[in-house]
Amino acid sequence: MNDFSVLVETCRLIQHFVRESGDVVELFAGTDYLSNHSLVVYRLKRLSFACIQAIHHNRNKLKDQLLMTGEEPSASTAILLQALVLILDPKLPWACKTVGYLLQRNVFSLFREVILTAKENINAKGSFGKVSALEHVLACMVSHVGQSPCICTNVDPQWSFSFQILTIPFLWKKFPYLKEVFASRSLTQYYTNQMALCVQNHANVLPTDMLNEFPGYACILGNILETTGAALSQPDCSFEMALDLAAVTTYLLEALPPIKSSSRESSTVGEDDMIIGDESVEIVLDDNLQQQITNAIDSRFLVQLTNVLFGGISTAHGSHNEGPDDKEVAAVAAACAFLHVTFNTLPLERIMTVLAYRTELVPVLWNFMKRCHENQKWSSLPERFSYLLGDAPGWLLPLSVFCPVYKHMLMIVDNEEFYEQEKPLSLKDVRCLIVILRQALWQILWVNPSAHPSSGKFISNTSGHKKHPVEAIQSRVGTVASELLSQLQDWNNRRQFTPPSDFHADGVNDYFISQAVTEGTKAHDILKQAPFLIPFTSRVKIFTSQLASVRQRQEAHGVFTRNRFRIRRDHILEDAYNQMSALSEEDLRGLIRVTFVNEFGVEEAGIDGGGIFKDFMENITRAAFDVQYGLFKETADHLLYPNPGSGMIHEQHLQFFHFLGSLLAKAMFEGILVDIPFATFFLSKLKQKYNYLNDLPSLDPELYRHLIFLKHYKEDISELELYFVIVNNEYGEQTEEELLPGGKNIRVTNENVITFIHLVSNHRLNFQIRQQSTHFLRGFQQLMRKEWIDMFNEHELQLLISGSLDSLDVDDLRQNTNYAGGYHGEHYVIDMFWEVLKSFSLENQKKFLKFVTGCSRGPLLGFKYLEPLFCIQRAAGSASEEALDRLPTSATCMNLLKLPPYGSKEQLETKLLYAINADAGFDLS
Repeated sequence: MNDFSVLVETCRLIQHFVRESGDVVELFAGTDYLSNHSLVVYRLKRLSFACIQAIHHNRNKLKDQLLMTGEEPSASTAILLQALVLILDPKLPWACKTVGYLLQRNVFSLFREVILTAKENINAKGSFGKVSALEHVLACMVSHVGQSPCICTNVDPQWSFSFQILTIPFLWKKFPYLKEVFASRSLTQYYTNQMALCVQNHANVLPTDMLNEFPGYACILGNILETTGAALSQPDCSFEMALDLAAVTTYLLEALPPIKSSSRESSTVGEDDMIIGDESVEIVLDDNLQQQITNAIDSRFLVQLTNVLFGGISTAHGSHNEGPDDKEVAAVAAACAFLHVTFNTLPLERIMTVLAYRTELVPVLWNFMKRCHENQKWSSLPERFSYLLGDAPGWLLPLSVFCPVYKHMLMIVDNEEFYEQEKPLSLKDVRCLIVILRQALWQILWVNPSAHPSSGKFISNTSGHKKHPVEAIQSRVGTVASELLSQLQDWNNRRQFTPPSDFHADGVNDYFISQAVTEGTKAHDILKQAPFLIPFTSRVKIFTSQLASVRQRQEAHGVFTRNRFRIRRDHILEDAYNQMSALSEEDLRGLIRVTFVNEFGVEEAGIDGGGIFKDFMENITRAAFDVQYGLFKETADHLLYPNPGSGMIHEQHLQFFHFLGSLLAKAMFEGILVDIPFATFFLSKLKQKYNYLNDLPSLDPELYRHLIFLKHYKEDISELELYFVIVNNEYGEQTEEELLPGGKNIRVTNENVITFIHLVSNHRLNFQIRQQSTHFLRGFQQLMRKEWIDMFNEHELQLLISGSLDSLDVDDLRQNTNYAGGYHGEHYVIDMFWEVLKSFSLENQKKFLKFVTGCSRGPLLGFKYLEPLFCIQRAAGSASEEALDRLPTSATCMNLLKLPPYGSKEQLETKLLYAINADAGFDLS
């Protein structure tokens, strides 16, 4: 008989004796354990280790038996393991010393190899739901955690249960009973703390014996997450346990490659390949392992973790004179580090709504950030998270988490909640938040755009995967803070609650502006990522200089290329479309000259040096965007947007939208202001932005009120008999569209009403006008680069298109006027002229400006930017009485007013009013 058989027979006899007598101590020590306990313990240590060694050595031969229950008496493996269960019973006096002996000999590494070798016993049908003998042994050992009353000595973490057994893929599927034992609060807390200490010390503790798709850090993460929810849900779960868990999961998540099914928003962490030896190998997790991790970080887990971390933190401090205490700083650090890495690794769809509406994350983080800001002292985060931050500022990590969650909330709140109820933050707090975001963004993008490399990480076998986490956080905060500030600017444009200057960085100066024009500079990058940091007037200067540069290059390239068109005033749109819709992008950039033909077929007087083209642009846009033409409709506020039913009126409506887009771009390209008031939700299409519920009031205030009523309806919504369909009514023709596949059979309920509200908003604001908007945008982008338009928000775009609605600044015009033909600034006729112009109504002032310049709006930056500069010239041959009966004339291409020297204010006013109201095109000139 060989040694293995002898050992198995010995263990069988031990079990038989215990079954007969029931006394394990008497079997090994006789009647006096105390007098010979040393020898007994020594023998039991050796016997236990021999059993484990025997199973390990013969594991390949016994792989069909390794997971058997103790009910198969003939199975040698089961006999050995059952003997171990008897010996290691925690109630026995030698249990701790025996387990300690085994741990010092790294038996968990032996058990690991045994478990990885084991095959499920598919023939043992009766064992379903039974506990395997191996599982019993592990349950006995895992309970010895070095704490009272246990006296087991601590061992090297590398050979511990945590890093040898918990790194086995899907451990709990093999050992569900062991999962129950491990999930007890005391054990989970102990092992989590053990792992957290290893993390802090950057120890290389994970085995590397698995395939690439089952890396140890991912397996241990999945197994931990599956069990910790139970511990977190217990009322006596400690704050320290939550801190440890956050630390461990943060490091493990950070080591993961991004989950391939993720639709992460604005992820900034690099996806470098893992480096193993000299070869670069892309790590792709096993699908089931991915699923285990993503399923575990569910809404329940997020709520439980944040509840324990924030449980003792008040969100309504009476005084902000003192900064956060150590516990609050630790809680914020733990939550933010965990969530930052989670955002960069896992899909966000489920996470954001839970964090926004089922946790105290936003109020706690805001209270923390506001007090740090008011005290001008941002708390540094604890040492355990220093690898993420190094010497980075204390606001960096909280902002990386707060911004996307608060941004998500703003997409769901309605106007009444934001402005009147001041939810989720008061408007005073929002103003403070704008300052914090603005300062942080300026610091990241301009003052200190680079970050220091991070310190080492505890998982060295993933060091090639994600580099410089500080730079990753800094990059992410730059993105999410910019997105949130842009969103808050939209709210401020909708209804102003703070001065627009609050969004402007303090450090924008002439040097910055000069740099911003040049691609590749830091200032130019800021202009693209966070244009609101730069004052509007400065951005207009940059925009106009960019346009001027393109025009100059175009003139130098094609100085002889001119397009001339004869346009009938009473058929201006049709003639222009027929002659100009096929122009190439190069033609559109070049000079276009127009000759007007009056109703009698006679060409109007005047040579188009640019003024007639201005007149043409103003008149054609007025005709094309007139609601009577059918391409555009008006909101209740008389703002224009594409007519969803335009195809019912014009067969070629989409081609017309393309043409109108290029016309608007041409007007902006030439610096010609046109009086077209667009709806904000349509202007957002020029920026390729998506419209939300809060944009709906400008289109359909009644529908908006109905949707808000539904949002706040307290009764059973299903009784209202609403379904996921919407009725379109265009020109008396009603059509019904489903908002979701099968929507006519999906009833609106309290659970899905928010989805219904946003689908209705999307249909009206985005879907119905998608084709018209797309073709308009294509035409628009023939001349207007996206990067130029992205410098401005929708409100500012309207100013670029139409200029300010404010009254004409006559004093500014006077300060920037040249004189010729004997006139000068102190001439009596000139004094009379300015007095008369200042007394005009706004309508007549706009008519005067159109009469002289061809455009009824002044330059955005003031008349010193008018090209060419405004000029008043004494009319030639105007000395005689007959000449004084003449009307003022103009040369719009030169912004020139030819003014006879009238003898009185009354005469000057009468003649000037007649001239500007004659509406005779350029015949008077």
